[in-house]
Amino acid sequence: MHLDCYSVGTYSPGAPYWKQLLWYLLGSPLLQSRVLVFSTFKVWLLRTFGAQIGKNVRIKPGVRVKFPWRLIVRDHVWIGEDTWIDNLAPVTIESHVCLSQGVYLCTGNHDWSHPNFKLIAAPIYIQESSWIAAKAVIGPGVTVGRGAVLTLGGVTGCSLEPMTIYMGNPAQPIKPRKLASKNT
Repeated sequence: MHLDCYSVGTYSPGAPYWKQLLWYLLGSPLLQSRVLVFSTFKVWLLRTFGAQIGKNVRIKPGVRVKFPWRLIVRDHVWIGEDTWIDNLAPVTIESHVCLSQGVYLCTGNHDWSHPNFKLIAAPIYIQESSWIAAKAVIGPGVTVGRGAVLTLGGVTGCSLEPMTIYMGNPAQPIKPRKLASKNT
């Protein structure tokens, strides 16, 4: 490969340069802060920079978001400590999703067969009631089906079927997910 010829091609970060700079210098450090622990402030900050955030969203310390203007988070979502939403492309997280500690959502990759290491970006979509366990990794273009679970340290570059528990690297289905009733 010839990295001296690399370019982002037609890719755009999706915001003017001043907004990107303001995010990197002010917004991102405040979001990642371990001193400012209040979710309400972090939700307000993300909304200020263009994220669409629902109600009752919990954001723990150390969370990183590359481009808030490419982030949609619905209601009652938990985002655990040190989660990194590396969203060169849009990331959508539906309601009642839990992203545990250290989750990495990666929407960008490179074409290793291209001589100039071409950038490839694709969205991530996490459907309702899914759980992405600690230290799990989700790659570009993945849809996590409703109620799916990606267990501790699981890695996937492929979409996950609904109501299925996945484990390993690469993640493999291990069993269906069965939910107990609310009264038990």
